[in-house]
Amino acid sequence: MAERHFVSGGAGFIGSHLVDALLDRGAEVTVYDNLSLGRRKFLSGALARGARLVVADLLDTEGVAAELKGHDAVWHLAANSDIRQGTKSTRLDLEQGTLVTHSLLEGMRLSGVRRLAFASSSVVYGEPSVMPTPEDYGPLTPISLYGAAKLGAEGLISAFGHCYGMEAHIFRFANIIGPRSTHGILHDFAEKLRANGQELEVLGDGRQQKSYLGVDDCVAAMLHVVDNASGPHSIHNLAADDNINVARIAELVVQMWTNGRAKLRYTGGRRGWAGDVPIMRLDPARLNALGWTASRTSEQAVQYAIAALDPGLESGAGA
Repeated sequence: MAERHFVSGGAGFIGSHLVDALLDRGAEVTVYDNLSLGRRKFLSGALARGARLVVADLLDTEGVAAELKGHDAVWHLAANSDIRQGTKSTRLDLEQGTLVTHSLLEGMRLSGVRRLAFASSSVVYGEPSVMPTPEDYGPLTPISLYGAAKLGAEGLISAFGHCYGMEAHIFRFANIIGPRSTHGILHDFAEKLRANGQELEVLGDGRQQKSYLGVDDCVAAMLHVVDNASGPHSIHNLAADDNINVARIAELVVQMWTNGRAKLRYTGGRRGWAGDVPIMRLDPARLNALGWTASRTSEQAVQYAIAALDPGLESGAGA
């Protein structure tokens, strides 16, 4: 009998790719999404293949528990995925990060589902003094409300796991990019170039450095960890073993989207915005030890994502 998998946030960027991969494995999949950020069109192929979409709010614990009955595993990807939006609305990450996680865990407890995989983030580390940063680095001191919400969710998952016998795998993502993405640095650059094809504004001084991972690699890594990690509670960084700076990303965008014609203008400062971590490089050694390595470097992942995103620029932008 096919396993039944429940994917919160399954209509979103990463979630919809995960749903496709689970279907490829022969699983039955329930997508639970309020469609505030997710898009039904991302699931068009999955729904045609038998996936079931439930449009509802994760904060409805009783409703979640009812939908969870009979499932074998939960993949929790639902969250506010735009860090800057959380800075503008201070309850957003609390509600859509920490509180929805509690509601889902309570629903799991009530329905008897005991297996969970959770999409956390590298931002839980804050600004670490050790790089590349391993999973056992501490103390964890996030500098964004998004990071705080993810760290709070990790704590709840650990506690529920110990109290109620749940198996949990936590993934601390690098910056995930690729087809179906809806926000992030490449979308910001595309919006700016649509407004002015002759100049690209770059927030900060361009020296900010981040690890990037293609969404196809991200999904493959998650599945590999769940298949191979031992123990009831695991934490893994999901990243390539390098990073790339913002200046280089801007150069690649200008070259690929404007044939090198747009000029770069930096706003200055270490951070692109409040809560931005200027330098991030994750240590993927724990993931590599399980036998999985990213198929691309961070720069190659950025090139893959640029090629996948149609910026909607007119021919000859920047001329």
